[in-house]
Amino acid sequence: MLELKNISVKKGAAFIVSDVSLSLKAGEILSVIGPNGAGKSTLISAILGDVGLEAGQINFACAPIHAQPLQARARHIACLPQTSVLSFPFTVEEVVMLGRVPHSSGAKADRIIVEQAMALMDIGYLYGRPYTALSGGEKQRTQLARVMAQIWRKPDAEPRLLILDEPTSSLDLGHKQQLMAAVKYFAEQGVAVLMIEHDLNMVANYAHQLLALQCGHVVAYGEVSTQLSSALIKTLFGANTQVINHGGMLNIVNC
Repeated sequence: MLELKNISVKKGAAFIVSDVSLSLKAGEILSVIGPNGAGKSTLISAILGDVGLEAGQINFACAPIHAQPLQARARHIACLPQTSVLSFPFTVEEVVMLGRVPHSSGAKADRIIVEQAMALMDIGYLYGRPYTALSGGEKQRTQLARVMAQIWRKPDAEPRLLILDEPTSSLDLGHKQQLMAAVKYFAEQGVAVLMIEHDLNMVANYAHQLLALQCGHVVAYGEVSTQLSSALIKTLFGANTQVINHGGMLNIVNC
């Protein structure tokens, strides 16, 4: 569904991303990990067309991604950026409804989708509340409901790609698990998911593949079960950890 072929991105004289390749299929969750400044968000910006490529190619559904019309891409691809700034006091449901703008599915269907997306992210109790009055975690869950509503139904557009940049950063443990369960549910419905995530325990237990970046270069790429290790974590973050397998569930603990 999504294929990056040896892409490089330059800022001034420096390469921010160098010779990165990956392949993501429908139903897969791929997590991009690495220290601050590794090029993770730049990689997403390149996929979205916000920065130009110095080299390489990005294909979506077997065609160059940026050759496709913007509105058509918006029906297939939803992205939650690292920071979502909205200062106008829309109600929560109005913010989530923004995800339905690329579609012509009708007001009734859109209202149902918005309600379902809000329920999935446990924000039904916020109905009617102004977005500007929410906590950081509530805003994050509202924004995730918005991007999920954007690609909620298979009949609206297929294939579907969900891109998330640090989706759990403002959430408590319970809502982190709820969010990742929702992401897993989406993947099970045939959505491809590409996410940047710093919580390695979430990566270990929800992602299928990982791409590890350091200084814009690929350090590791492949199945989480084979690539995520104490040695990799030491290389990326300089941290001493132990990766423990409990009956197929990975747990990362500090040493």
